[in-house]
Amino acid sequence: MNPRYKGMLLVAIGALLWGGSGVAAQFVLQQRGFSPEHLVVIRLQLAGLILLAIDTISCPGRIFDVWKKQQDIRQLLLFSFVGMLSVQYTYFAAIKAGNAATATVLQYLLPVIIVVWMTLRYHQWPTKREIVCVVMAMLGTLLLVTHGNLTTLSISPAALFWGLMSAFSAAFYTIQPKGLLSRHRSPLVIGWAMLLGGLLLTPAGPPWKFPGTLDATAILLTAWIIIFGTVIAFWAYLESIKYISPGETSLFASLEPVSAITLSTVLLDVPFGLSELLGAAFILSAVLLLAKK
Repeated sequence: MNPRYKGMLLVAIGALLWGGSGVAAQFVLQQRGFSPEHLVVIRLQLAGLILLAIDTISCPGRIFDVWKKQQDIRQLLLFSFVGMLSVQYTYFAAIKAGNAATATVLQYLLPVIIVVWMTLRYHQWPTKREIVCVVMAMLGTLLLVTHGNLTTLSISPAALFWGLMSAFSAAFYTIQPKGLLSRHRSPLVIGWAMLLGGLLLTPAGPPWKFPGTLDATAILLTAWIIIFGTVIAFWAYLESIKYISPGETSLFASLEPVSAITLSTVLLDVPFGLSELLGAAFILSAVLLLAKK
């Protein structure tokens, strides 16, 4: 296969699997009584162990490389607890309070948050394109959460709160580990971050005190979230960067909210009307313009 097409296919697969995992999470959270705490603990610990096992197979004897320098240890702990754990928990909490489609679209406000942060951090006024993107994203969010009626919310305040917190967490998750990932292998860093984040949350969601209904459907969907929606999706996304540019990767990754909206509407009968679609279109357009730049 042409390397460019291969890269596009890989990132598309990763994005679609991520979107599907959000819909699967909505089902087990709302239909089977799972709690965000328990789902995050299971997902992070098992996915972290799988990624560390993969890294051990590919690089034997180097699983503790990231623990050898104080600077790396501090950055890893910060990434694990403030980045990885935070972005996972807030995303699932937003799904629990609302639905996967809205939660995923709200999380995609992260590029706009990064633009604002870069402006404040480096005291550089944003470009006209960035200003337009911020306005588009704000307008899109307004349409998404009000259903076009500015006097009411079409989603619960909790869903809006957790969705916005998910976007801020995702922005931190994207920016903070840059140095760490430049010095160490991605599966190693992500694997440890997932495992540590899951261990920290264990007292709040101990697997031995499971609150939901654990039937065959719930088990299969949880396995899907861990294996396909985490490990394989992560691998496909990282592999794609070998063949296409990071900007192009970001563009195709925007298929995630599209797949979440489509699957939520088709499989779970989540109402997603014209106002919500228009709001999602504004947000994704802003993301695409920023990614293109």
